[in-house]
Amino acid sequence: MTPLKMFITRVVLALENFRQWFNATLAFSVLNLLKLAPADPAIRFADRVARKIGPRTPRHKLMLYNLKRAYPEKTEHEQEEIALDSWGNMGRLAAEYVFLDRLFDFDPTKTEPGRIEVVGTDTFLELRDNPRPFIVFTAHTGNFELLPVAGSAFGLDTTVLFRPPNNPYVAEKVFNFRKERMGNLVPSHAGSAFALARQLEKGGGVGVLVDQKFRKGLPTKFFGNDVLTNPLLAKLVRQFGCDVFPARCIRLPDNRYRLEIEPKVDIPRDALGNVDVQKTAQMLNDKVESWVREYPGQWLWYHDRWKIKAAL
Repeated sequence: MTPLKMFITRVVLALENFRQWFNATLAFSVLNLLKLAPADPAIRFADRVARKIGPRTPRHKLMLYNLKRAYPEKTEHEQEEIALDSWGNMGRLAAEYVFLDRLFDFDPTKTEPGRIEVVGTDTFLELRDNPRPFIVFTAHTGNFELLPVAGSAFGLDTTVLFRPPNNPYVAEKVFNFRKERMGNLVPSHAGSAFALARQLEKGGGVGVLVDQKFRKGLPTKFFGNDVLTNPLLAKLVRQFGCDVFPARCIRLPDNRYRLEIEPKVDIPRDALGNVDVQKTAQMLNDKVESWVREYPGQWLWYHDRWKIKAAL
């Protein structure tokens, strides 16, 4: 590489680094300003702003394309309404980061309902009182960040797999914020499967999101369309024989939340009794699809789940 090309490369990298730093600084400055206001007005404000700005971004086109594939029977107006609700959900999710300590008021010892209600407390307590390897899976619905906070509140020994934001400055702040409130965290990368396996091997629990695109995943269906699904959960079950529980967050009126952990699922098996990895991956998609169909505006439709971004 010539000196000139090396210089140009350094300049481009420096500019990209500055862009990421600036975007992160701007985003967290806005969030810190929101923190000065009471939680409820700030969250509602973030919802309104996201509904205004979101449709003006390139991601909105991808979102509408996803909705058209998932709901071909719905009108364009209905699809647009779901998209706006999803943008509002994302705005709320961002604002809720700075208020998470104030929002999570659930106390297993109290009988009066608060902002957070939990369905399946007996399951949480049973997992806590009878330690064993287990996996809780969820999706990007409602404020999914509240689920590991609930697990920590119940005293569960859980390691949570998460995908860091692409912006390294945002990723660092988000990681530091999460690790103080959500227990053990494992960033999604090449060695993350081994970290989860070690957690299960010592008799602990694992939390995973299962509605993300995975380039080397198994061919499955989601809303009737072809997708690639990560086989990690099925492979961990095959190796450790652990119980698997679906869990989700549902947004309720007046900035309230319902956290649900469902009874353990029956893992599909082949004729020899071994875990059927392919059918298990499809089972996960079917469960997430049922959640999304129930509350479509609470899922993050801007994800390129069907890997069609390049076609737009």
